[in-house]
Amino acid sequence: MSLTFHWFLPTNGDSRHVVGGGHGTPATVSGRDRPPTVAYLSQIARAAEDLGFVGALTPTGAWCEDAWLTTAMVAQQSERLKFLVAFRPGFVSPTLAAQMASTFQRQTGGRLLLNVVTGGESHEQRAYGDFLDKDARYRRTGEFLEIVRDLWEGKTVDLAGEFLQVEDATLARVPDPVPEIYFGGSSPIAGEVAAKHVDVYLTWGEPPAQVAEKIAWVRGLAAKEGRSVRFGIRLHVITRDTSEQAWAEADRLLAGFDPETVKSVQAGLARSESEGQQRMLALHGGGRDGLEIHPNLWAGIGLVRGGAGTALVGSHDEVADRIAEYHRLGIDEFVLSGYPHLEEAYWFGEGVLPRLAARGLWQHPFADRPIPSAQVPFAS
Repeated sequence: MSLTFHWFLPTNGDSRHVVGGGHGTPATVSGRDRPPTVAYLSQIARAAEDLGFVGALTPTGAWCEDAWLTTAMVAQQSERLKFLVAFRPGFVSPTLAAQMASTFQRQTGGRLLLNVVTGGESHEQRAYGDFLDKDARYRRTGEFLEIVRDLWEGKTVDLAGEFLQVEDATLARVPDPVPEIYFGGSSPIAGEVAAKHVDVYLTWGEPPAQVAEKIAWVRGLAAKEGRSVRFGIRLHVITRDTSEQAWAEADRLLAGFDPETVKSVQAGLARSESEGQQRMLALHGGGRDGLEIHPNLWAGIGLVRGGAGTALVGSHDEVADRIAEYHRLGIDEFVLSGYPHLEEAYWFGEGVLPRLAARGLWQHPFADRPIPSAQVPFAS
């Protein structure tokens, strides 16, 4: 089985420095270095496609451009790359969302994947008119996905739930193929939703022992529902020809973190209701020391960025080793990113993917596009 790799479209802006923010905090000023224009995002998308990434995640929230609109435009500038569109089910009716997904599939040739984000920040949800508490939002997500999946199967849906009500709902044309649903969450109720409704459960980049616990937890819940799910992980990457070069780049990024920005972002993230976000914060504790929390796993990104806060840092072989380690736990999909996203896509695609191919862990998803030879340092 070939591992699946996805990249990231920085619709919050890009830079040679870390673009912070997210999870209810605004994007940092570094996001203005490379504005998220369609032209620039399309450049990243085409690079990811050529290198062998299957899809690209686009975030959701007040800190970035709208994922649906942006990916619909970028899709016209790429050929086969899929788009892992993050969206919040409380902001649109389930029937309309099912219709939007169906339209996206037809107009792009089946290149939509859906990342369902329930929302862990009540203050941000209220800005969009959503006043449910966190547990209620997850229960609503369950109802939402039940309706959407039935509609995609061509059923006529009548449902009067705790939060959602539809009557005689149907789609004139169902999507083909049906988009796969990705989802993450660390709270007990999030696990229940994942077990019943999703195709791929995503976790942020915690140390392997913690990831193994999550996999066992969700796998057990899904088995009780008579289902199985796949597992993916969300990480940043800093990969270079040598370990020293990679850690020098991590040090450069860390040196660019303004202390006041770190303080402000950490204060904003501390109020997050997301259990996953609190687990990310616990990995670094707000300090700059001891950030390598597992070999080649660096928690520095989380000092200024909400959500995914860890990076794989090392030589191409070391990063390939860590990916193989996560795969042995049950991770089959990797959603990656790096600053800046265009250049880091090439570092990973030309440095790590050929090494994984040589180990029999990966093959280019587009058979007509060759795998590049592993890049090695020039002899001095």
